Amino acid sequence: MIDVALPCLLLVDDDRLVLATLSRGLTALGWHVLCADSAEEARAQLMDGLRPDLALLDVRLPGDDGVTLARQLRDEHHVPFLMLSAYSDDATVAQAAGHGALGYLVKPLDPQQLAPMLRTALARAHEQAALQANNDQLQTALDTNREINVAIGIAMMQYRLPREAAFDLLRKAARSQRRKLAELAHEVVQGSEKLHAPAPSATA
Repeated sequence: MIDVALPCLLLVDDDRLVLATLSRGLTALGWHVLCADSAEEARAQLMDGLRPDLALLDVRLPGDDGVTLARQLRDEHHVPFLMLSAYSDDATVAQAAGHGALGYLVKPLDPQQLAPMLRTALARAHEQAALQANNDQLQTALDTNREINVAIGIAMMQYRLPREAAFDLLRKAARSQRRKLAELAHEVVQGSEKLHAPAPSATA
């Protein structure tokens, strides 16, 4: 059973000696290590519900290569990753960086030197995730405010109301239906909800 208190690393390399050496060394240094010798085996572990905190992927694997697996980890499972290779040519490094790798490491690797690199990459991944979540919240708030403003404009034109009265109409409609203002505004903008303006007061 995985100890959730330990950071979990998915290590993918077709060299079993590399898997054994790094897994044993990193486990001793406080990591939980999941090992796979191919992209297919890594996917099988993910299908079983395992979600590593970080992945270290060999670029060259039998079958699907490490870059293909990296794209899937990034796009489908949102797992940050580093690339591992016996080669350090510029083209391979650029390819890894272009797919969002947090680092590019060249074999052979010593677990004592690798562990701080992994923890630094994990901290960076957490910072990026927090920044993305904050950006998503800001974008949602901007989109919501934009739709509310558009809905107010629709009410202003439809009922010939000043802005304050149009906003009040929208707010009262949301309250009467026990709905969020943003939800009602969205439907008004989409044209699926009609607001009902109050009847003009009778003059004496």
